[in-house]
Amino acid sequence: MSKRLNYVTPADVETQVFPWGKIQWLSEPNVTGSQVMTTGVVALETGKGHDRHNHPGCDEIIYVMEGTGEQFIELADGTTDRREVKAGDLIFIPADLFHGTLNTGASEMRLLVVYQTAGPEAFLRTLPDCTIIPAANAP
Repeated sequence: MSKRLNYVTPADVETQVFPWGKIQWLSEPNVTGSQVMTTGVVALETGKGHDRHNHPGCDEIIYVMEGTGEQFIELADGTTDRREVKAGDLIFIPADLFHGTLNTGASEMRLLVVYQTAGPEAFLRTLPDCTIIPAANAP
């Protein structure tokens, strides 16, 4: 995308599709030009979730918009903090800590995800199980 957007709709951005669900990055360098943060909407299918992963040097915020699930964060002291989460809950994940989310509900779980810096969204595009659906409003 060559044009930088200030107002973004889901139809303006690509969709990254994975075996566990999909992501639409509404703010990232390719969309808004922001290098300071990345924001996207994640949809997790029932019974599926993100594998254990981390984001080196990048804090993350997850806000549960819809659904219920289980969130875990592996803390710096080696323990794992595992919690049930639901719509309205916010999870803060400090940089470098491994974590994951599992949809334990009966319907799709929707999350608003914010990364402190740009970069993790670009890495996801390189994964072999990522399929890209172009933006509906692509130029």
